[in-house]
Amino acid sequence: MSDFEKPDPDLRTRLVDVGVDLVSLEGAGALTLREIARRAGVSHGAPRRYFPTHLELLSAIARRGFTQLGVRVTTTLGDGGADPRAQLTELGHAYLEFALDNPGMYELMFRHDLLESGHLRLRDTSLPLFGVLVDLVGRVRPDADARAVAGALWANLHGIAQLWGWGSLQLATGADDFVPLLRTALDAHLGPEDGR
Repeated sequence: MSDFEKPDPDLRTRLVDVGVDLVSLEGAGALTLREIARRAGVSHGAPRRYFPTHLELLSAIARRGFTQLGVRVTTTLGDGGADPRAQLTELGHAYLEFALDNPGMYELMFRHDLLESGHLRLRDTSLPLFGVLVDLVGRVRPDADARAVAGALWANLHGIAQLWGWGSLQLATGADDFVPLLRTALDAHLGPEDGR
């Protein structure tokens, strides 16, 4: 495609689709403009018509990840009628499964440079997900600073995801399932469940 041809309205979507596939198969480090263009079957300059910077293309790919995670969260929480502690357990489980099922996308989504850049307003997608966590924590721990507790819980879940994905937690704990670690993290931040 020459630089003088009209932009293809579907090419923007195709470039993001290719990036999503590439990050799934080869990880965030494989996401170069040149490689995405090659796999999309266009010249290496073509992506710049839609994404003037590499950061903008990465942001568009990461947005897909946040959308996928948001769908999982919405599906997991359903109508929101369950007990907040049970919802947090399910939410934690869904978060860890997403991270472990999508390690390349997960790594890309939480890159500070993407979130900080403001490209595609990723914070508008990521912060509401954190808001769900804050709300549930606040309902379980009305006595605490829900934002701080939610932040610590999220950091704990993120650490479990990273260390489990690397195989470190299995080696250190002898565990073959992350669920006991999830329960322990929830107990540490929320207090033990009633009756335990």
